[in-house]
Amino acid sequence: MTLPREPVKGDAMSSKKWIAAFLGTVLAIVLLIAAFNFITDPFGVFPGELLEWPSYEMTVNPRTAKVTWLKKHWQEYDSYIIGCSSTSSFSPVTFGGYWGADFYNMIMYGADMLDAEQLARWLTDNCRVENLVLNVYLDNAVYYDTLPDPLSYAMLPEVTGERALPFYLRYLFCDPRHGLDKLKAMARDTYMTQPFDVFDEATGAYDKKVRDAEAIGSLERYYMSYPAFADYPEASLRTNETAVQGTLRSVAAIRDLCEERGVSLYVVCAPVYADYLDWFPREQVEDFYARLAEVTPYWDFSRSSVSFEPRYFYDETHFRNCVGDMAAARMTYDGEPYVPEDFGAYVRAETAAAHQEALRAAAPLPEEAYTADVPVLMYHHLDEVGNDSTAITPELFEAQMKALRDAGYESVTPDDLIAYVRRGEPLPEKPVVITFDDGYLSNYEYAWPILERYGFRATIFVIGSTVGCTEHYKDTDFPITPHFSWAQAAEMVSSGVISVQSHTFDMHQWAPYESGKPRESILRWEGESEADYRAALAADCGEIAGLILSATGERAHVLAYPNGLYDDLAQVTVLENGFDMTFDTEFGSNTIIKGMPQSLYGLNRFTMNESVSVETMLEWVSTARG
Repeated sequence: MTLPREPVKGDAMSSKKWIAAFLGTVLAIVLLIAAFNFITDPFGVFPGELLEWPSYEMTVNPRTAKVTWLKKHWQEYDSYIIGCSSTSSFSPVTFGGYWGADFYNMIMYGADMLDAEQLARWLTDNCRVENLVLNVYLDNAVYYDTLPDPLSYAMLPEVTGERALPFYLRYLFCDPRHGLDKLKAMARDTYMTQPFDVFDEATGAYDKKVRDAEAIGSLERYYMSYPAFADYPEASLRTNETAVQGTLRSVAAIRDLCEERGVSLYVVCAPVYADYLDWFPREQVEDFYARLAEVTPYWDFSRSSVSFEPRYFYDETHFRNCVGDMAAARMTYDGEPYVPEDFGAYVRAETAAAHQEALRAAAPLPEEAYTADVPVLMYHHLDEVGNDSTAITPELFEAQMKALRDAGYESVTPDDLIAYVRRGEPLPEKPVVITFDDGYLSNYEYAWPILERYGFRATIFVIGSTVGCTEHYKDTDFPITPHFSWAQAAEMVSSGVISVQSHTFDMHQWAPYESGKPRESILRWEGESEADYRAALAADCGEIAGLILSATGERAHVLAYPNGLYDDLAQVTVLENGFDMTFDTEFGSNTIIKGMPQSLYGLNRFTMNESVSVETMLEWVSTARG
């Protein structure tokens, strides 16, 4: 029989040390997690600046990160836009220009009206507020006082009145993978908008530099990019009486707050896609908006002819910035920009019933009322011997011009298209744009007189570095097809027949003629850093614009991409450097849309040369669509 061994003092001490070591390790891990979360601060709730990245933090939780941002930058703003995610398309820059104010966009994912009320109170308590734009969305009649995610949808305790300690402990001890995701994103960050940094921290709005540079044309092509609009899904939604009452109560509280503190309040109901409104029973929608009018007057943009045009939308509840700009123009009674007549109405309690009657009659405009099909012809060199590449004989060119005139076509310029888009100015029944690339001397010698003879205007896209080269390419031993001089360019421009615009200053080089690495197109070199590329392209844009202005007096704001090649980074950089219209070389016509600047980007062109007969040209311009 074995007797049990009596405990040894050393064993007890070892157990205590093991437990102490274990607890110490756990505590160290917990403290490390807390320190890591505090330093990385992926939700933007802590005051540290070591790894501060407001755009990322606003993407993770705009409710916390924007208030954190304003604690440091509130002196820069005096006006605010509040609401759910669709609110982002009300541009602080556009609104600021109209109101003479410095706006900040406080959009929050899925914001309900309680969020808006709490935020309005915090802003007026802690910031300078002269104007407040409040977006009341139809979803506010469905949801009120919700918190789908305690990390990504929470507000700072000073906004909501929540106890501070449990709030900050929740973020200190949250899953550290949130912080790891931020560090990984830092390593992958680029100038272009990515899913992890969708906000522009300086304005508070979504960073839409890529979407605002998107080329948009025919409806058929738009369906390819946004297939949901081709056959929009059906659904059934209903308002919630509890949410309706809560929303109206919060709107009234914001109204009273603004009256008490001398803040100008503008309540808006943002545009939505027509099919989305049809998901709700009409009587519920009308009841909500009628009851809202009893609380406060508001601008209603929810349903109009705009609601039936998918190219004005990303999805059923998010509209493009250009539509937000239309709303700002309507609210300030600016009659210059294009705004459909039925877009937007100021609704008061006494006009609510009549307004709802008008909304029931809302219908799409005929497409020809706000779009135009515009073919663009692309020529290069006129030569006694044409070819099937870039040369055409003066005789064939003149025959084509005569045929266009006889068929009733009228030439329009890029500025005419811009006026159509921006201000809705009319185009002729059969418009055509005539362009030339590179700037050959033959444009001066042959094309200009022929164009003048037939009453047409044209745009020549010049390569700045080759203007005036008549024998050799850029002081080399290589022969060059002669290019006209700046003096000749000025002569053509002064006639009113020719406009001179950009084919870049020196981003259309010839590989065999250049030592080192030539830049044959506007695209980034392989291995070139994003920063170096953007600096090079910006410098090129500035140089060609300066040359054109000094030589001809014209503002260079239209660019034809060399070889028709470009990508999002090129397009964004070009637009940021003073250009507002671009052309490529893809075959096809173009659909230009009133109010939509994206319909002026990446315009297609028909390549013209000796192989294109008069009959073929007429067929192209009369039947092709972009």
